[in-house]
Amino acid sequence: MIAVRLPTVLQPFASGADRVEVDGTTVGEVFAALEPVLRRRLTDEQGGLRRHVNIYLGNDNIRDLNGLDTKLTDGDELLILPSVAGG
Repeated sequence: MIAVRLPTVLQPFASGADRVEVDGTTVGEVFAALEPVLRRRLTDEQGGLRRHVNIYLGNDNIRDLNGLDTKLTDGDELLILPSVAGG
């Protein structure tokens, strides 16, 4: 199982949970296993990661690894951090 930690803004799309656990061997497979209402907040219409969403595996942003093809092992934890803009 892979744990996905959710920021407060996404918790309403996961029945209020701050963490969900799903099966998958890549980040893409994990996202595919998420509830559709949550998945739509993270990926675009083509299935790519939305620009304003950052996903971390440990200290590494998956964009610096293999993106949605980043390999995962049982017990890994993904942290979702939406980008913050403003001034």
